[in-house]
Amino acid sequence: MDMTQESYLDLFPLDTIVYLTPDSENVLEDIDPNKVYVLGGLVDESIHKKLTLQRAREQSLHTARLPIREYMVKTSNAKNYHSETLAINQVFDVLLTYYGTRSWPAALSAGVSSGKGYMLPDGVK
Repeated sequence: MDMTQESYLDLFPLDTIVYLTPDSENVLEDIDPNKVYVLGGLVDESIHKKLTLQRAREQSLHTARLPIREYMVKTSNAKNYHSETLAINQVFDVLLTYYGTRSWPAALSAGVSSGKGYMLPDGVK
């Protein structure tokens, strides 16, 4: 792993950058090895709603979201809480698992905790 103080905007062509944000209308269907995926920061969703999407738009970047809605179902819980906002380590776990398995159900179950209010439908692995 290489670390630098330089911005990703200075290091990579804009058309290769995909900013991952739970507010994107675009669903990440596959990982393209020719793209650079930017994982947003830890954002408090109740205070900074759509901050990562706004940042990506200001920088003219492509955006995508993890396919949580496409592969998971909402669970009933006492607070009726459902969130697609994940911490960086959770997004990284999802992407790493997907890259190794090419299975969104396996990847999402590895990174989306039950506390988010989503689960895989019965029988899906």
